[in-house]
Amino acid sequence: MYKTNNTALKSWIEVRPGSDFPIQNIPFGIFQTDSIPHHVATIIGNQVIDLVALNDLGYLNDLNLDKTTLSQQYLNDFIAQGKAVTNAVRERLSDIFNIENKTLQENLDHRSQVLHDYDEVRMLLPVKVGDYTDFYSSREHATNVGTMFRDPENALLPNWLHLPVGYHGRASSIVVSGTPIRRPKGQQIPAGADQPIYGPCRLLDFELEMGFVIGKATNLGDSVSTDAAEDHIFGMCLFNDWSARDIQKWEYVPLGPFLGKSFASSISPWIVTLEALDPFRIPGPVQDPEVLPYLKYSGNKNYNINLEVMIQPEEGESKTVCRSNFQYMYWNMCQQLAHHTVNGCNINVGDMCASGTISGKSPDSYGSMLEISWKGTKPVPMPDGTERKFILDGDTVIMEGFAEKDGVRIGFGGVTGKILPAT
Repeated sequence: MYKTNNTALKSWIEVRPGSDFPIQNIPFGIFQTDSIPHHVATIIGNQVIDLVALNDLGYLNDLNLDKTTLSQQYLNDFIAQGKAVTNAVRERLSDIFNIENKTLQENLDHRSQVLHDYDEVRMLLPVKVGDYTDFYSSREHATNVGTMFRDPENALLPNWLHLPVGYHGRASSIVVSGTPIRRPKGQQIPAGADQPIYGPCRLLDFELEMGFVIGKATNLGDSVSTDAAEDHIFGMCLFNDWSARDIQKWEYVPLGPFLGKSFASSISPWIVTLEALDPFRIPGPVQDPEVLPYLKYSGNKNYNINLEVMIQPEEGESKTVCRSNFQYMYWNMCQQLAHHTVNGCNINVGDMCASGTISGKSPDSYGSMLEISWKGTKPVPMPDGTERKFILDGDTVIMEGFAEKDGVRIGFGGVTGKILPAT
């Protein structure tokens, strides 16, 4: 067990019950204020911790840390220093903010330079995403979609149980939580029509996903084994892969998703390290048929992470429409990365991979409105008397996620996005 995961640790920073950010978490992100353009930070409770200020005051001395990386616009350079460095930083932060350590705790001047209330900062996109790959790794989701659009008796395509299906998405349109999303426009084919029309998407959807960030690059021609995959994965975030279902349906044959997916994806602002999530490992589902040797793995590679999706109308109460869990993934992250690189595709620090929609077995755990409303045939009643088949203009979609065990909750801080009308 990592020292930072000790459940007995307490911080001198107040951590209220239900907080995503106890001292055991120590995620990383980038924040900004009116006077600070962008600094690497972590968070405990409701306090954003400025690592630049902490370093300038001497608290991170002797960590073999490239100081310039802490004032970059993205985490990429910090992550690229490797897990030996980033884990050492987490251990030092765990010590500095331990309730038994009085050094910074009793230095009010230093505290005023280091700590910022979360409500008084702006969180920025944490990584510069060079490439983005979206997988399709929830068996329940793939089965639901296959049942709706193909033969229910053959919902999964022949390759699905043999490899982690994925496609290369659009990195430039990944945005940080809180960024408004403009309803996309494109071609659609109305029911019963034989010619397409052009206009705003009518079937706008969310997709409940989790993303992982590459922390160690490879060279072109190299492959990453399932055993080595975690050395290349820095951490995880919540991921809302917005989807224009009507645009997607018309365009995806024969080459797959394009405009129906590339207009926006929203991520949470904090990258939670794999080390912080280590206590929440669980076995994955039995994979039958047996996978090929390069996709075999040892140990527990799935994670018990509770997930929830809410829809908040522009006026009125929000409603929870989904409660799911990351443990439902049929293909785990190590298998996804091994398959991604088995052909020699090189990966770079900051690249992002997303899980694909995470659905459970019951309707209340489906990870998209496509499934929840079953293509719009089962509208979801809202507290204000309206209903939702898909997402309307003015709606804000809120996703939250956390793992909890032995009294410690490790969360991601949520990801939100409000839908604006098409231009």
